[in-house]
Amino acid sequence: MTRTFSTKTLVVFCLVFIASACSTIDTHVPVTMQVGAEQGERYLPLLKNKKVGLVVNQSSLVHDQHLLDYLLANKINVLRIFAPEHGFRGDYDAGAHVKNAIDAKTGVAISSIYGKHKKPSPELMDELDVVIFDIQDVGVRFYTFISSMHYMMEAAAESGTQFMVLDRPNPNGSFVDGPILEPDFQSFVGIHPIPILHGMTLAELARMIKGEGWINQAESLNLVTIANKHYQRDMPYELPVAPSPNLPNRQSIQLYPSLCFFEATPVSIGRGTDFPFQVMGHDMISLGDFEFTPVSKPGSALHPKLENQLLFGTDLRASAIQGLDLSLFIQAFSQFKKAGFGFFERPDFMDKLAGTDSLRLAIQQGQTAKQIKAAWQTDLLTFKQQRKPYLLYPDY
Repeated sequence: MTRTFSTKTLVVFCLVFIASACSTIDTHVPVTMQVGAEQGERYLPLLKNKKVGLVVNQSSLVHDQHLLDYLLANKINVLRIFAPEHGFRGDYDAGAHVKNAIDAKTGVAISSIYGKHKKPSPELMDELDVVIFDIQDVGVRFYTFISSMHYMMEAAAESGTQFMVLDRPNPNGSFVDGPILEPDFQSFVGIHPIPILHGMTLAELARMIKGEGWINQAESLNLVTIANKHYQRDMPYELPVAPSPNLPNRQSIQLYPSLCFFEATPVSIGRGTDFPFQVMGHDMISLGDFEFTPVSKPGSALHPKLENQLLFGTDLRASAIQGLDLSLFIQAFSQFKKAGFGFFERPDFMDKLAGTDSLRLAIQQGQTAKQIKAAWQTDLLTFKQQRKPYLLYPDY
């Protein structure tokens, strides 16, 4: 006997079949990470009718628009820019004096917070209701934007000004390593008792600075943080713009924690070349078979170490080194010692970078990288526990 189906029954059957088939298809769509500045819906309402100051540089982007321009386009009253090391546009050499000025494009006043005036005056802070900090960091203690944030937080706490951090990823966020800074070695290249690689974003670190009382009047600071959305600290992140003139790409940022110690020695790490923090070399001691010559590069290295000298060293542009690797540094020390050349020509600066003199002394005593790192482990475990209440993203 032939069975017949009504049109209605056939339609229902088809819909059930289609729904069943679709349920087997992976409809997962990858989510896109959003930095704090890209979440205007969260912070623009907090800025309406407020007098706003910005701590920003060339990395302070909302997609392809600078945060200053984005805020002005949204009718936010921005009264002042505070410029850290390398300046508002990121075009000053490391250590170069940053001048007060007026932004030519917008007419907003620019005040330096690098050099003699690391902390703005109470008079400047009294003009403002909110200060926004939005700068790309690289997750290394001696990168000075951390210190600039410290002094701005303190100024905000003392003046009763709200302090807002628009968070960005830490490109070295997978690593917690290095000695904890000791109080006797505190400086602008190391101001908090944290390891060289702390594994935190700036918003997390700001929460820790307030919570641990590392600034004056920390308890009175009105701190607001806008966290990254869909972010994990170990996810790969290609920075859309160089965070400073001598960290032009991901490789340089990855090598920065390991190579920066060479700044306290006669060895060049590529300032004055097209690949800073991606090579190492010297003119008298051969550190490899790669040849390069540092030259003056205004805006990144006006007078680089060993300027106009042919250097012999190692090309690290394809190196897989990550985190804090001491092997190249210890090897170079051994080569200089064997040749009878001095290595730690700026021991005080070395100790400031390390946050302790124990690293330099251990190397001079002939300890291996494994022995040196073993001495840090107890303190690092303590630090990881200490930072837990301030984390905004899952730990690892």
